[in-house]
Amino acid sequence: MKPALSEVTKLPSAWLKPARRNITNYRLRRRRARVARRKLVGSRKATVLLSLILAMLFGSFAWAQDYLTTPAGGTELSMDEFEALADEKRVSDAEFLDEDNRLIGTFAAEPVIEEETKKDRAGKDGKKSDDGKGDNEGREGQKGEKETNGKKGENDKKTGKDKKAEEKSGAPPGSGEFWLAYPSSDAAFGVLSDILSKSGARVSVDQQNSRMVVRVVSTYLLPLLILANFFGLLFTAGRAGTSGIGDVIAFGVMGNKRQRRGFTAPVTFGDVGGAHEAVAELKEVVDYLRDPGRYEDMKAAPPKGVLLFGPPGCGKTLMAKAVAGEAGVPFFSVAGAEFVEALVGVGAARVRDLFQQVRLVAPAIVFIDELDAAGRKRGSGSTGGGSDEREQTLNQLLVEMDGFEISAGIVVMGATNRPDILDPALLRPGRFDRHITVEQPDVEGREEVLLLHARGKPLAEDVDFSYVARRTPGFSGADLANVINEAALLTVRGGHPVIGTPELEEAVLRVIHGPKRKGRMLSPEERARVAYHECGHAIVAAAIGNGDDVHRISVLDRGKGLGSSAIKRQEESILTADQLYEKLVITMAGMAAEKLVLGQPSTAVESDLEQATAIARDMVGRFGLSQIGSIRLLSADIDVFLGNASALGDVSEATLRQMDGETRRFVESALRDSIDILEAHRPDLDSLVERLLEQENLEGGPLAQALSGIAPSPVRFPVAPERAQLGDKRTSGSPN
Repeated sequence: MKPALSEVTKLPSAWLKPARRNITNYRLRRRRARVARRKLVGSRKATVLLSLILAMLFGSFAWAQDYLTTPAGGTELSMDEFEALADEKRVSDAEFLDEDNRLIGTFAAEPVIEEETKKDRAGKDGKKSDDGKGDNEGREGQKGEKETNGKKGENDKKTGKDKKAEEKSGAPPGSGEFWLAYPSSDAAFGVLSDILSKSGARVSVDQQNSRMVVRVVSTYLLPLLILANFFGLLFTAGRAGTSGIGDVIAFGVMGNKRQRRGFTAPVTFGDVGGAHEAVAELKEVVDYLRDPGRYEDMKAAPPKGVLLFGPPGCGKTLMAKAVAGEAGVPFFSVAGAEFVEALVGVGAARVRDLFQQVRLVAPAIVFIDELDAAGRKRGSGSTGGGSDEREQTLNQLLVEMDGFEISAGIVVMGATNRPDILDPALLRPGRFDRHITVEQPDVEGREEVLLLHARGKPLAEDVDFSYVARRTPGFSGADLANVINEAALLTVRGGHPVIGTPELEEAVLRVIHGPKRKGRMLSPEERARVAYHECGHAIVAAAIGNGDDVHRISVLDRGKGLGSSAIKRQEESILTADQLYEKLVITMAGMAAEKLVLGQPSTAVESDLEQATAIARDMVGRFGLSQIGSIRLLSADIDVFLGNASALGDVSEATLRQMDGETRRFVESALRDSIDILEAHRPDLDSLVERLLEQENLEGGPLAQALSGIAPSPVRFPVAPERAQLGDKRTSGSPN
């Protein structure tokens, strides 16, 4: 049965609302894409056009220089040579090139003026003979014969003098063309004109109008056009993001930070392991990016900012990429340090430019790594007042994050290792209103991370990643990835076809302690000292009740150490006074073994003393476990990071002396307890050292069997005598 027409007209109001919203969002995305494409294509066309014009201008400039520097033919003369030619009347013709400031012409081998005079005289003699004056001819002939006969010797003498004068003159011999450069001044032109007028040469002037026009254009117009075109090219290339030269002037532009799908392999939540709580929180962000209209219909404000914080290497950046991969949206990745520059206002301009790019392709994710570089607390550090560049950047970031619409589809994700130094305005609701802790994975999480990084690698059938996970307490995701990679490298180095358990164990040791040192050979006495030192740690740990935490002891050199003992680190978030003191006793066990057996300690106890002093200092200054009282003496780490000069608060000198005394008391008490435990288990210590020197490494089942027979020797927190006398109600193990 077909529905009535009235019923059909009522249906679209309920059915077509999601469709209309999707169509509206689609049109909005298309419009934004067209605007961005139009800007990009227009800028590219301008860049290509300006590049062609610039090439043409350079070609014109090169042609003009070649035209203006065309060399003149002939011999180059100096001023002295030219003057000598003019004195000898050998310059036949000359021409002044007015624009080039050159004089060109030709010169003859013989004086030009004497040849012309002889021709003129020959013509006159012919006319007189035609007139019939015979008497004159006879007389002149007689005179000519007399003059010829009388002055023959004189002509011979003159010819010899002329030859000597030619040898002394600087005029070039022979004939040909010449050119002479002269300075552009009226005085130089007048001197040359006088010389030429005396020589009797034919003189002309060429003004060279065409060369004058080319010289003016190439000197003034072409350089200006080239510079203008070059700066226009810099501007258009920088705005288009197609060339790195735009960064020279575009200080306030972030550049193209977008990472599109397809360029790299997409990352999803399936690639994240050991962080189930964080993934569950981020799934809501993915749902919002996929369909922001649902939140608009419910009038619900989705999370505008997500702050990921935790230790380094725990996968904060990987989770941000996984959110982008799950949502299928563009992912903009920047570093907090990119906003901060020495120039005032550059950071704020880059923030504005970045969010302008994001709005064009929304929905999208903006990921700011190391957010503390740009989001540190305002007024912190050593700024001397006024307007700080970092504060301007932070203010602009706050404004941009607080100005989004509900349906904008933009989520800002930040990652930092120090959330305690961020400005409170960033952490309030409406900006980074979702705080997600990314912690180091537990045993199950480490196994999951190892399996993820081992995908696609050839593994042996007996590889047990649960065993490797138990061997790596406190490892982050980056450390575990390094373990798998080191194992693969060791497998390739050894020529094995698959990755086995020995390679994984060696990879764990390389990550913790470093590679083996094969260049140094220890003497038997040094090996014995190292063995007693490492076995002392193991015996005391087993006697206190932490024998299961000892994984391995070795006398082989690794990294900076001469030996190693792998003892499981405490993963508890809360430690009691007794547990802290047990850590202190185990730390001092190496020094205790050396003093007990060998009579005196060595330089191998340096790292142990450093660690023990830090533990004792925290017990006194941070946790209030000393007779000074339940007060905190050490300042928070954030205060030192933000510019305070000292880690100590407002502490008097007397309290500082008392603090040093309490720290020394805890360390010395732990050393005495370690010596007492080792004296009680001296046979076990000697037996374990003997086995270690024989095998060099003890781990797994043999080590557990060797430590299983040690009788327990518990230790208690050393209460100060003054506090122990307060009453019988407090036990000796209570810190208060």
